[in-house]
Order: sequence, then C-alpha cells, then structure tokens
Amino acid sequence: MKAAVVGCGVGGMAAAAVLARAGHQVTVFDRFERPRPLGAGLLLQPSGLQALAALDLREAAIAAGARIDALTGRTPEGRPVLDLRYADSRCGDFGVGVHRAALFGLLFRAMQDSGAALRTGAAVAEVLDFGRPLLRLESGETAGPFDLAIIADGAHSALRGQVCPRSRAPVYPWGAMWTVRPDPDGRWTQAAALAQVYRGGAVMIGVLPVGADPADARGRPAVSLFWSLRTVEHEGWRMAGLAAFRAELEDHWPEAAALLDGVDGLDDFALAVYRDVRVPRWRRGNVMLIGDAAHGTSPQLGQGANLALGDAVALAAAIGPGPVTLHALKRAEAARRPTARYYVWMSWALTPMFQSASGLLAWFRDHVFGRLRRAPLLKGFMAWTLTGRGRTPW
Repeated sequence: MKAAVVGCGVGGMAAAAVLARAGHQVTVFDRFERPRPLGAGLLLQPSGLQALAALDLREAAIAAGARIDALTGRTPEGRPVLDLRYADSRCGDFGVGVHRAALFGLLFRAMQDSGAALRTGAAVAEVLDFGRPLLRLESGETAGPFDLAIIADGAHSALRGQVCPRSRAPVYPWGAMWTVRPDPDGRWTQAAALAQVYRGGAVMIGVLPVGADPADARGRPAVSLFWSLRTVEHEGWRMAGLAAFRAELEDHWPEAAALLDGVDGLDDFALAVYRDVRVPRWRRGNVMLIGDAAHGTSPQLGQGANLALGDAVALAAAIGPGPVTLHALKRAEAARRPTARYYVWMSWALTPMFQSASGLLAWFRDHVFGRLRRAPLLKGFMAWTLTGRGRTPW
C-alpha cells in the first residue's frame, strides 16, 4: 500500500512509523523546510504511554520526561480546588511531563528508522481525488495517487473542510503563553505534579515538569510554565513587558515567579491558540483525519497528543499489513470516536470554569470542586478522565 501522511507532528509521525514498519510505502508531507516541534511541554497520559508502547517508545519517553503522579490546583489564597491522583484510577498509573522537542525527536527518529520518506517544504493545498488520493501542493505539483491519505495537520487544518464540509472549528477566545525554564534544584520535578493556581476565571497559571530540556547544554531538569490569557490581549501583554508580567505573577504565585530569574524579556514565550473542532465524519473515501485535525480541543484535560497517538496506532492496527479497505477505515474511526467525543465534550464543558469571564463559574469551581474531589466515586471518575483511558484496540 502507498500512503501519504500530511503533517509531521505527533500523530503524523506516529502513523508514518507504524504503517511503514508494517511494510507499507509511506510518504510524509510537511509545509516547513525543516520540521520542528511546536509548543513547550505536554503531558503524556497512561493512554498515550500505551500507544507509545506499540511503537517501542514508551520507556524512552519515560526516560526523557518527568514522572507526574497528580494534577493539583488551588487559589492564590491556598484554597484547594483540584487534587487528582493517577493512582485513584488504577494502582501504578502515572503520567509523564515531556518537552515537546524530546518527544518530537523520539518520533522523528522512529519515523526515519521505519523507512518512511519525508518531503519538506511541501504544503498540501488540496485533495484532488478521494478514491485514490491525489494531492495538489501549493507549488502546483501533484503527488500520488496513493491508496490512503492521512490528514494530520493539526487543529488549524487546511484540509479538514475538504474531507468533511460540515466540520466546525471555532477558535477558543482563550489561549496560553508558554515557555520552558530550568528547574536547577529539582524542586518542581521532585513534586511530581502538574501544579496550577487559579484566580477567578481570568487567571490560570501552571507549572509542568518536563524532564531534561534538549536545548540546555547542562542537561538540567526543566519545567513548562504557562499563563492563560485572551488571545486578543496578547499584544497588550507583550507591550506591557516583562516587569509588569513578573509583578502580576508574583501577586498570584511567588514561587512560580521565581522561574523568571534570568529572563531578559518575553521573547521566550510563545502563544498557543486552540480550536474546538467538531467533525461529524473523519473520513471521505480513502482519506482520513486523525489527531487535532479530527477532534482538537482546549488543553484543559491534557489529551491532545495522547488522542493523536491513539488514533495513529488504532488506524495502523485496523489496516494491518494488507491493502487498505473501507471496512478498515470505518473500524478505526468506530474504535476511536467514542473516546475522542468524550474528551471534546468534556473539554467544552470544563474550559469555561477555568478560562472565562464568568465569576459564577469560577466560584462554583473553587467552592464545589474541592468538595467533589473527596467523594470516592467522583474522585475515581475524575481520575479516570485524567488518565485518558478509552478503547484501545491494538
């Protein structure tokens, strides 16, 4: 089988590697001249680690990252809001905070070793045939035909509407500024938690241990620091400068503000913009959407990369070593859609409690979530949601 993969991100590289290992001829198309990771850090859930195990990358990912046992959240005054423990879902469960560049490197090497071909500077503008996919590049060149085309170009996909004209992907009004900072004394890493502080719905700050920073020559442990804000406030935030940001961060969370020691400006921060992606059908003919292109959400539940990895492995398992069939594509979508739908709706429902202008929702979060987390059944359900477990047919 000849397969094309559009997008050299987490889902695209995973799909390319696992399909090429099964003996298929795979070509990956990416718009960048040099593929690179986008973002600072991410949280690999047990579901994502399970998918990486199918790629023989689980242990390498664990070694590259930092173990996470809990997600905690509080107000600046110290009122507990969240305290979710992986062990409340299943004994022995844990997550892994990892630098995106580290995970990118693992998947990129796996893709190269699998024999998959990579075409850079090759932005795909259009799918010309969905039965035997033919791709038109922005340069005017056509590539193919292929037996299968996998669209893995992310939440801002340029091809999603061609695969499913009824899809919707409005931009969330809230995004986040991200940066990676060293954790020289290992304080955050030893805590083994994704820690957050909330003030109302307008302020959400987080610190995620991510293991070693590949760009740090000294190999120090690192953390990913994020600051939530409205995307329309991004330019004003930058114009206000580092001093204003640090003063506000110190007011909410002095320990997190100390991570800015040695920072000269805000250039190290990158803005992440999210979409609420709804796609009634992920496939059209022999073209299939996976990852954020099919079901992107806000990052509130930390599931994006994990869902993409699961999609890739499930699709390859459904196809196997033989030719692609419509039944295999239907089986792969049917296996993954319930899990993806659950997290799309849960993210949509929960995000306004953490990122919105609603004082009522923030009050409910601060005063009710803390009590709910002590109820055994609800605590277990919330931990199950955190771990990202779903149908895993591989």
